[in-house]
Amino acid sequence: MRAVKVTRTDGPGAVEACGVPDPVRGDEQILVEVRAAGVNFPDLLLTKDMYQYKPELPFVLGGEFAGVVREAPAGSEFSPGDRVAGSSTVGAFAELVSVSAGSVYPLPGKVDFVAGACLPMNYLTMTFALLTRGALRAGETVLVHGAAGGIGTAAIQLAKALDARVIAVTSSEAKADFVMTVGADDAVLADGFKHSVAKLTGGRGVDMVVDPVGGDRFTDSLRCLAPFGRLLVIGFTAGEIPTVKVNRLLLNNIDVRGVGLGAYAGPRPEFLRGEWDRLVPYLESGGVVPPVSDVFPLERAGEAIAQLEERRVHGKVVLVP
Repeated sequence: MRAVKVTRTDGPGAVEACGVPDPVRGDEQILVEVRAAGVNFPDLLLTKDMYQYKPELPFVLGGEFAGVVREAPAGSEFSPGDRVAGSSTVGAFAELVSVSAGSVYPLPGKVDFVAGACLPMNYLTMTFALLTRGALRAGETVLVHGAAGGIGTAAIQLAKALDARVIAVTSSEAKADFVMTVGADDAVLADGFKHSVAKLTGGRGVDMVVDPVGGDRFTDSLRCLAPFGRLLVIGFTAGEIPTVKVNRLLLNNIDVRGVGLGAYAGPRPEFLRGEWDRLVPYLESGGVVPPVSDVFPLERAGEAIAQLEERRVHGKVVLVP
């Protein structure tokens, strides 16, 4: 089969699309014919040996996919021909992928494969973040950093589906225009966002901050929180892991909450399927429609991953075999 391999960790330009042996399905695994694969920030980090998970070289890149079941274990809910989406950490940028049955989910009929490949990582992260960790309530106000990216657009759409107000933070006017089309109520630029948020909220602040960026925005994000507000730490695309002076938490009775979906779901095999079932109604109602920035063939995987590094993605980039 064709696949995208990492043979040396020199960045996106070093990945190779080539022939590799077909994966062999394990006893509790499902073999899927990949029709589309989502490109995520961890894929970029893996090409540079900067991710916490460090597979042995060479390896096939790719952590989420949508496709059709080819083989499934006896007693599984899946059968050959079923449409599915799933997550895999690595191995998805290929024509075939074999993954644990617990990491595969039924894809609703109205969701095409390209959209389905955008769902498992970002949207399940955000159901976990907004509901399980953040306890978001209807009528609350959510500030979303990195709003034009995959996590950001997922946060916007799900928060709106949960009847929240969304203020999106972007790095450019073009991205601000884009996030308004995704569903944001307001968009502000990262430069001076604290003052913009104060103006938009009448000085009250927001109930929740979704932060996949980190870096030097962190302190001003805390200052944006209303009493009993929650800042959700999703990741650090800015590269710098911020620190917090805990006296700030005392002053306004605010929380900083880590969102580590993989760490929580790892020892709980049924958890991700429960999160998927929670997401499906929003897919079926049309409240969640992942925005796709571009679609590339496997042979252009390096170019697709580089778009993340260059901050040029609006929504999600997808690969198709």
